[in-house]
Amino acid sequence: MRDLRQDYSDIQSMKFQDDGVIPNHPHLPVLLYKGVWRTEPTRAESELNRNEWGNSWINGVYDYHHYHSNAHEVLAVMSGFVRLIIGGENGKKVYLESGDVVVLPAGTGHKRLEASPDFRIAGAYPGGMNYNTRTGKPEERPEVLQEILEVPVPGTDPVYGEGGPLTKLWLNRRV
Repeated sequence: MRDLRQDYSDIQSMKFQDDGVIPNHPHLPVLLYKGVWRTEPTRAESELNRNEWGNSWINGVYDYHHYHSNAHEVLAVMSGFVRLIIGGENGKKVYLESGDVVVLPAGTGHKRLEASPDFRIAGAYPGGMNYNTRTGKPEERPEVLQEILEVPVPGTDPVYGEGGPLTKLWLNRRV
């Protein structure tokens, strides 16, 4: 595995605006780590847990737009591929395959568009936080906008642990 602690050029960063339904995060970008666990994708869940991202699960991704207003989320593809749309209906379509990892700041919408039959993904949350699932209902809006702002920047990067790229990239963006 490459050490990205000093060089973050291989991490893709994507920022999404509030679209009136899906709030996305007002300050923090989505981070995409392509192929970081390509050689051992099935170890993703244990690696996430080792890096203090817990309350983990292995399954798929919902086929409807949703987000978590009270927790950041990491998704690590363990097998197969998935095509997601991130950021809401007018967001960005992203192709992820075995070994890829995406970190979604609180409020970031995501939806599965397509997946291979063998698709499996591990999900986890910093410090093992509990999470909610929101779908953009108008009555959720005032509460979720405040909740998103209250979610702290994690103390560790889900892939590289303490001092990893996420902590530095997100701390520099937090207002």
